[in-house]
Amino acid sequence: MDGAGGVVTSPHNLEPIRDRYRSTYGSVPAGVEERLRVAGALGRVTTEDTFANLRQVVLDENPLGKRVQQLVHFGQLLVLGRADAARLHARGALHAGASLTDLAGVAETALITCGAPAYALGVEIVAELLPDSAQSPASTDATSVM
Repeated sequence: MDGAGGVVTSPHNLEPIRDRYRSTYGSVPAGVEERLRVAGALGRVTTEDTFANLRQVVLDENPLGKRVQQLVHFGQLLVLGRADAARLHARGALHAGASLTDLAGVAETALITCGAPAYALGVEIVAELLPDSAQSPASTDATSVM
């Protein structure tokens, strides 16, 4: 905001921030684009840049590695019942090299830790990612759904 309450257009280049999300998910999620639009319009790009830097440290430099980290996120979000975010991280896990069988395994674990609702959500998401021609989940790898 300028002193009179007007919107300040950010001179910052948002592409480096977008590139970080592309490396994780293969694209920039719609929610991230919306946050960047707001941050740019209100002169708050530093917040998004700082958040992207934190994500870099916590996710990309995590000892678990990107594949396992995305699977963990998927499971945590199933337990929380956060369907849209779980879908995003399921795709992120596939992008990082996980298989649909890995995702099904996470859904099965959620059955034990949280019950049928988390399991059902996980299976729903895996079913959405199955190609129409899939014979069995065991024969489906990440590249066939991307």
